Amino acid sequence: MKKILLIDDDRLFLDYLTGYIRERYPQLEIMAFNNAMQGLAKINSDLDLLLLDLEMPELDGSKLLAYATEKGIDRSRIIILSGRDADYLHKCFPMGQCLAVLNKHEARQKAVLDMVFDALQKKAVEGAS
Repeated sequence: MKKILLIDDDRLFLDYLTGYIRERYPQLEIMAFNNAMQGLAKINSDLDLLLLDLEMPELDGSKLLAYATEKGIDRSRIIILSGRDADYLHKCFPMGQCLAVLNKHEARQKAVLDMVFDALQKKAVEGAS
């Protein structure tokens, strides 16, 4: 199984995305935390994908991104999620800072997440064969 860690203080979004992944991508293991400090303890180099909310009360996505890269997670396995518009996000996270920065409320952006989840699921299936 491929491991995904989601850290987002928006409980409704967290529950929605967690349920969506479990239902649609059975080869993916999802751990989800609405508390950044609890999620921080689960960040390690074994993760296949790390999804981070940009704005949270305890620790923001920028700090979690820095911590994750120090722990050995490649930037190409980290996605920053936010309710902010794409222009703002791309200014905060220029190309190469992470795999993607996505507005979590735009349908087109969710299609990008599906592409990433599809690729991970395909790798998990191939690895199981």
